[in-house]
Amino acid sequence: MNHTGRESSSRNVVHAADLGLRIPARYRHDWALFADWCAAADRQPIPAAPETLALFLHEHPATVATQRRRLSAINAVHTGHGYPAPGRTETVRRHLDAARAQRLDRLGRLLLQRATELPTEGWPSGLFGRRDALLLVLAATGMSFTDLTWLRRRDLRLDDDTLQVTTRAGERFRLAPDPETGDNPAAAIYRRWAEIQAFLDQYPGTHLLRHHLTDPVDVVADPLDAEQGRQPLLCPIDRWGHLPHAQPMTPQSISALVRAHLSGRAPTRRTLPVPRLDDTSPGVEPEIELDPEYYARGTSARRRDHEALEDLDDLFHEIEQRADTMLQELMGVLEGL
Repeated sequence: MNHTGRESSSRNVVHAADLGLRIPARYRHDWALFADWCAAADRQPIPAAPETLALFLHEHPATVATQRRRLSAINAVHTGHGYPAPGRTETVRRHLDAARAQRLDRLGRLLLQRATELPTEGWPSGLFGRRDALLLVLAATGMSFTDLTWLRRRDLRLDDDTLQVTTRAGERFRLAPDPETGDNPAAAIYRRWAEIQAFLDQYPGTHLLRHHLTDPVDVVADPLDAEQGRQPLLCPIDRWGHLPHAQPMTPQSISALVRAHLSGRAPTRRTLPVPRLDDTSPGVEPEIELDPEYYARGTSARRRDHEALEDLDDLFHEIEQRADTMLQELMGVLEGL
């Protein structure tokens, strides 16, 4: 048994040396177990994908305390070599905490229901509805609000009606169709918001966008270029419907919106009328009926003001004469000094 343990330890040391890793003594045993499993499963131990770590924990059942110790070791090795800690992702957290996973599943179903109830057309209600629906769908995955703010347009893609999301830390979420019905509301919700951003790529500004949301037209979405791919996925919207492409929402605003939708206290956006684009008829000014005594009152007021102010010329002339006299007296005093 000891001989086998020494051989296993030797292999681990060699494997770590091959990767150029520096493993602290207190983490060597747990890291060796993980590294050996990765070698057998043909997976990369560092940087490890969250799915790899979750599968490792699944295939090595143990008490919660033991699993947390293993996670601490694997996280420490990653962060010590400049990589994000794979054990701090939602995928792994759900695996470790079954009660939390069940609670988030219930919350996710409620968020998805709220998302499907939001408006998709009308100005500006459809604009807010489409963005908030995608926000709720992504929040239903359990990813943090900070991760949501870091999502870029290039981080989401559709693959056979399955929505795939990749966070900044490399964690992947797959929102697949319902196995029984084949429906995937998440994919449809994503398409509607992507359509808005594709429309703005072609027609910046809100003038044409409000017509599109009132009378939608087909939008041909070209592949994203580098600049478009780097744009934030979730943008703030002001009360005029303007979306600053380069500005992401804050974690605080996302948190507030999610809580508002869950509690049923989300802001209600009225649908405003939008004039037709082909309506070129000149506007008709409303008729204004004047008071019959309007002109008489005006003439009387002007006459009264003329009589009250007709003596101002004499008053100004008198003031000017007094000022000249005072100036001459002052000059005489100065010459006598």
